[in-house]
Amino acid sequence: MQHHNIYELGLEANPANYTPMSPVSYLQRAAFVYPNRTAQIHQDTRYTWAQTYERCVRLASGLAGMGIKTGDTVSFLCANIPPLFEAHFGVPMCGAVLNAINTRLDAEAVAFILQHAESKVLFVDKEFSEVASKALKMVAVKPTVIAIDDPYYDQGELLGDTSYDQLLEQAEDNYDWQLPENEWQAITLNYTSGTTGNPKGVVYHHRGAYLNAANNIISWDMGRHPVYLWILPLFHCNGWCFPWSIAAAAGVSVSLRHVRADAIYHEIKENKVTHFCGAPIVLNMLNNAPAEMKSGIEHQVNAMVAGAAPPAAVIEGMESMGFNVTHVYGLTETYGPCVVCAWHDEWNDKELAERAALKARQGVKSPMQEDLMIADTDTMKPVPRDGETIGEIMVRGNIVMKGYLKNPTATEEAFSGDWFHTGDLAVWHEDGYIEIKDRSKDIIISGGENISSIEVEDVLYRHPDVEEAAVVAKPDDKWGETPCAFIKLKDGAEASQEEVIAFCRDNMAHFKAPRYVEFGELPKTSTGKIQKFVLREKSKEL
Repeated sequence: MQHHNIYELGLEANPANYTPMSPVSYLQRAAFVYPNRTAQIHQDTRYTWAQTYERCVRLASGLAGMGIKTGDTVSFLCANIPPLFEAHFGVPMCGAVLNAINTRLDAEAVAFILQHAESKVLFVDKEFSEVASKALKMVAVKPTVIAIDDPYYDQGELLGDTSYDQLLEQAEDNYDWQLPENEWQAITLNYTSGTTGNPKGVVYHHRGAYLNAANNIISWDMGRHPVYLWILPLFHCNGWCFPWSIAAAAGVSVSLRHVRADAIYHEIKENKVTHFCGAPIVLNMLNNAPAEMKSGIEHQVNAMVAGAAPPAAVIEGMESMGFNVTHVYGLTETYGPCVVCAWHDEWNDKELAERAALKARQGVKSPMQEDLMIADTDTMKPVPRDGETIGEIMVRGNIVMKGYLKNPTATEEAFSGDWFHTGDLAVWHEDGYIEIKDRSKDIIISGGENISSIEVEDVLYRHPDVEEAAVVAKPDDKWGETPCAFIKLKDGAEASQEEVIAFCRDNMAHFKAPRYVEFGELPKTSTGKIQKFVLREKSKEL
């Protein structure tokens, strides 16, 4: 007897009952429902949701007028100011893919990204004109360059023949933008900090961006009209998808060019900021600010922290100031936060120190992440939930990237066994909460930025006096970790710590250069591999 499913008959998806998910829909709704509410604050500049929507439509129109089509890459090298916020909507509205470039990279890395992404247009904020012009000299097929002229920044130069504002002025405000035909279509491209050699291009789709934007609101109780301060760079996982969350909640996007304690406290008080994200180093900086700077906040402020496990003491300091801290974990490959330290009300009765220790764990899967486990990398068998057995964090579900751009081998490897392998090592607690024990490989997380030890070693090995080099993370009160180099010099060579550091700074982004250099023999295994765990212990004593 043939089985027939009555629910498959005449119940197909059609335009009346199915729309591809795209975060651009959130913007359209915010502008329709709350046209006169403030959407963006940048010092003395204010844009409503209606104005923001129009600016995004004009950006899409201007790009389309330049011949930008579905699947073209549009790059931005820009601080956390309105043009980059608007790009998160305007670029996908014409079918293109937004590539927000890390503003801390050196010219070589920027050039690699522009070439690998095949960028058609590059928008450059004045502050980064120097690194951009150097990078453009190295690129064979040059993108069209458009300047971003921030009236509140008076240094740097304008690159290109036209500016962002001119592009908007000349564009149509009635441009007929379309949602993607398929929600699997790429929306953004984000480069990882690349632990081995060149960075990898992580591709996001409209569906994942739509879902993680909602995920943020649910897991953080953002409610209606949150006021969000841009401490977290917009180039990090598209600001962990928060530009789209702000639109979905019809909140306020508050710009911030430089992450400084005085500027942050000023914005929090002035604009009644309710939410911000950042690395533990930012919380530490806010904790250590002078008392008069901290005083005068009368409203509830929520901080979301990730990047490296925040020391419990840092959480205690923030909470004693009245800030509510939520700890999350994620990667560029998971659209930002995909694991959250979900809070239980019964934990409120515990002592502050014990509460902070619970908050320091990475947590459980977030509402829209399908699955999370700690497993043995080779057998894919979950480890026991004993809080002691170390395994690799693995996730799967709707907020995992499409894959790595033009790199099928790396994509296949990352997804082997039908799970995304994070490369981070953790234990699983009895209650199902995970806690990171070590970064896999030897990644150094300094101020929330990933630094590849291999990349630093490559530069050190180019120094004429260096015979062997190994770089490890040295714990640091301010930055969380900083690179520390152990070097064996060639016979008769006499390089000093200062010379080696200067050489590194000349050949790579400054934040990646080692802060400490120790000279001597390097400990090795019987097969001649340098024992980094020995050096890590040693770096703590320096």
